[in-house]
Amino acid sequence: MVKEQGQKTIARNKKARHEYAIEDTYEAGIVLTGTEVKSLREGRASLVDGFAQIRDGELWMYNVHIPEYNQGTWNNHAPRRLRKLLLHKAEIQKLIGKTKESGLTLIPLELYFKDGKAKVELGLARGKRDYDKRQTLLERTMKREADRAMTAARRRQR
Repeated sequence: MVKEQGQKTIARNKKARHEYAIEDTYEAGIVLTGTEVKSLREGRASLVDGFAQIRDGELWMYNVHIPEYNQGTWNNHAPRRLRKLLLHKAEIQKLIGKTKESGLTLIPLELYFKDGKAKVELGLARGKRDYDKRQTLLERTMKREADRAMTAARRRQR
């Protein structure tokens, strides 16, 4: 049997980078059932309302939607069940200290398979205010216009 190589993205939380300022990222494994893995291999998942919390020294992921597997039987999983995340103890201790700070939370940014194993990229995030979001959009627009102007200038030189 051939081992799977590389990284295959299943789902991205695009709104997370707009809604939150990401301060740090962590890669964690996920404890899944068989039908959840099969559903993920079909590329079906949603991270929109997801978040992670530390409870009793363990990291848990809430509200991540992995739909039921189509060919599953009565043994199918619940779509929004709690899922345990796997991190080293030292990383969990570091996260406990950081999440005690006001305004910091753990948000799933991306769900993917890495060398055949399901992984989630967690972002240590601080919520943005409305004016921060507007500032980010303005900076992105200005950068895009500057890139267009540079491209147009290069074309004129040829």
